[in-house]
Amino acid sequence: MTALRLAPAVADAFPDTLIAVVTATGLRGHEPWPDTTAALGELEQRLADGAWRPADESDPRVEAWHTAYRSFGTNPRRVRPSVDALGRRLAKKGSLPRINPAVDSYNVVSVRHGLPAGAFDLDHVTGGIDIRHADGTETFTPLGEPDTIEHPKPGEIVYADALGVLTRHWNHRDAHRTRVTEDSTRVAFVLETLHATRDGHLLEAAANELRDLLARHAEQTTVRHLGPAQPRVDV
Repeated sequence: MTALRLAPAVADAFPDTLIAVVTATGLRGHEPWPDTTAALGELEQRLADGAWRPADESDPRVEAWHTAYRSFGTNPRRVRPSVDALGRRLAKKGSLPRINPAVDSYNVVSVRHGLPAGAFDLDHVTGGIDIRHADGTETFTPLGEPDTIEHPKPGEIVYADALGVLTRHWNHRDAHRTRVTEDSTRVAFVLETLHATRDGHLLEAAANELRDLLARHAEQTTVRHLGPAQPRVDV
């Protein structure tokens, strides 16, 4: 079991935070995922038809993350929340990147609902995962840059395990070590909102949609919720 914990200081600073943790075990990433392929195509077609556009920084869901980033010293227009960066890429290029079925699944759910999403290969996590303020001594190796070592700024909110930082700037970028690949079989996916009172129904819909995309390609899926009222979940 891996514990995910929301630090008291983060809960105090963002008291309406809610994180859906969708866990999949026995994941089969090498087989075709036709439902994910169809979801990507449908969303991209709606964009092309002018029937839908991804949330941008004027949308309250994204604006809330910009405000949060500024609160811990990050410029959100230089270092964008993941859902903002992904939506901008989709709006510019007309398509989402194809990485692998599991990553493609959380990407399409993220932009459809305007909520940040990420994932960790639990077989490469050491100890529990804490959402906390960095002290600046931690190390981070960015996704796709295995030879790079960064240090988060003190006060920056990160996901971290016993060995280092797993995401910088809360949800800007994931670490290389815990990246999800076709070989990943035990994965924790996270979907986040800072305004559960307003957007909790969107989070529930997104978590259920992601679980449905995963379920046909996994032995077991679960959905749990992490927030100030439930600051620890075990997956």
